[in-house]
Amino acid sequence: MAKKRDVFGFLYLIGMALVVVGFCCPMIKGLFGSSANGFKFINFDRFGFVTIGAILIFAGAVAGVVASFIPNLGALKILFLICSIAGGIILVVGFMTNGGIYRMGGKLLLKNATWGFYLACAGWIIALCSTVKR
Repeated sequence: MAKKRDVFGFLYLIGMALVVVGFCCPMIKGLFGSSANGFKFINFDRFGFVTIGAILIFAGAVAGVVASFIPNLGALKILFLICSIAGGIILVVGFMTNGGIYRMGGKLLLKNATWGFYLACAGWIIALCSTVKR
């Protein structure tokens, strides 16, 4: 039987991998059936909260996946998870405060969210439960 730490480490890996996959999949349904994955939010021409949030989500999740394969990095794994969740919060706040299409998207975020958004949220919950339970 596997050790309890190994199971929780594996759950953390699954959670952070779900965040990466959810980021790459369509997250928000746009006008006329178009959809945007997380990379569409990264725009260096109009650098702002949305870009910072998207970069934090992806960088934190990828760093968490890499840290899962390195032993004795418990505190850094928690830091990577917090970084990724903070990126999601910054992204939503950026949607709410920016003008134009971002504000409309922020108000309709849950209504227009697609399965990539829900995969990322499920990944955060799984990774958070594995770190809290550890």
